[in-house]
Amino acid sequence: MITLDCLGEMCPLPIIKMQREIDKGTSDILLVTDHSCVLRSIEDYLPYTKLYYEIEEIIPGIWEIKISPKK
Repeated sequence: MITLDCLGEMCPLPIIKMQREIDKGTSDILLVTDHSCVLRSIEDYLPYTKLYYEIEEIIPGIWEIKISPKK
């Protein structure tokens, strides 16, 4: 699993980083963010792909988004 530390980064940068890893064929991604706009962007984008995602707020204002292929 690759971790993308996107703390302090606003859209679209975290989405671009995520897409680059997906294009490389990375199968499991953990994206860490502190901006809720990233959550909304992922929730808008990933349902149209063959990827599964799970969002967890690990501490107030910090989210981990686990992205993997659908089984």
